[in-house]
Amino acid sequence: MREVTLAAVQFACSWDIEANLATAERLVRQAAGRGAQVILLQELFATPYFCITEDPRHFALAAPADGNPLLARFAALARALGVVLPVSFFERAGPAHFNSLAMVDADGRVLGLYRKSHIPQGPGYEEKFYFSPGDSGFRVWDTAFGRIGAAICWDQWFPEAARALALAGAEMILYPTAIGSEPPQPDYDSQPHWETVMRGHAAANILPVVAANRIGTETQGDRSITFYGSSFVAGPTGGIVAKAPRDTEAVITATLDLDAAAELRRSWGLFRDRRPDLYRALLSLDGRS
Repeated sequence: MREVTLAAVQFACSWDIEANLATAERLVRQAAGRGAQVILLQELFATPYFCITEDPRHFALAAPADGNPLLARFAALARALGVVLPVSFFERAGPAHFNSLAMVDADGRVLGLYRKSHIPQGPGYEEKFYFSPGDSGFRVWDTAFGRIGAAICWDQWFPEAARALALAGAEMILYPTAIGSEPPQPDYDSQPHWETVMRGHAAANILPVVAANRIGTETQGDRSITFYGSSFVAGPTGGIVAKAPRDTEAVITATLDLDAAAELRRSWGLFRDRRPDLYRALLSLDGRS
């Protein structure tokens, strides 16, 4: 038996960056106090989700990974609490900008970076204006509490990304997220679809999945998004084992047995019976092998 306690936290963000960071730290400490060992914060938690509109002023929010005070602060927190703490941030790398995640181990070491691979573009989610497509490839890290794969928000809709992480040996997949209403269709609710697709990744790969989403309504110009929270932990067969409300600050935790999940993966033969020789269509955009 090799149990790990996973946590997701969710909260509303404002343009008071120090207040956002203080809230994030408070909730991480709360999760650690409940026994959490791997704690997931939401996507780009230091600021509002600035991608609602295209505004070149927001490029000033980006900073390099090296010497980044946000990463230093949360690495020190991870070390003090003895927890694994992935940190989502807006990265500047030379002339490029990325939506990135730093994987911080329980001793405070930054094990490496993942740069978001799939970049959405649509009214309210204008990410292609700000971010280059990630060039890190899908990353998996050996941490104090298991082998962790991570991807970011829009990546969570792609089964290929989850499978690539599982094939690389991930024992859990973490998705920091910022998603809510659609400005052109304010009555459309994607939350059930969003949750179901990630539960499918858990079930198809027989490993836990954690998603952390923000809450609150954010407005930029003539556009507003109401983020629907609903952060959750799914077990290795896709069942929800912990879930947060849609509109309330929350910390959720769940304890899962990674050895039991590994045994189940082996016994089902899902990876044994894969036929990559038949999957050539996946290497094309139009489905032609």
